[in-house]
Amino acid sequence: MGKNSLKEVRESLLMSKSELAREANVSPITITRIEQGKPCRMETKRKILLALGYSLADKDKIFN
Repeated sequence: MGKNSLKEVRESLLMSKSELAREANVSPITITRIEQGKPCRMETKRKILLALGYSLADKDKIFN
């Protein structure tokens, strides 16, 4: 399980887990699991990046 910076990025944007989940069209539990370093599908990563306002090329800034 690789560590990612999703929680730090989300908090820096003053966004709650439920807000991000709603924007990305995933469940809040999914956000929690990803922030804990658990794996997720590529499609889920894409949804989260776009919901945060990042481009797909910025994936390494959040998902190491």
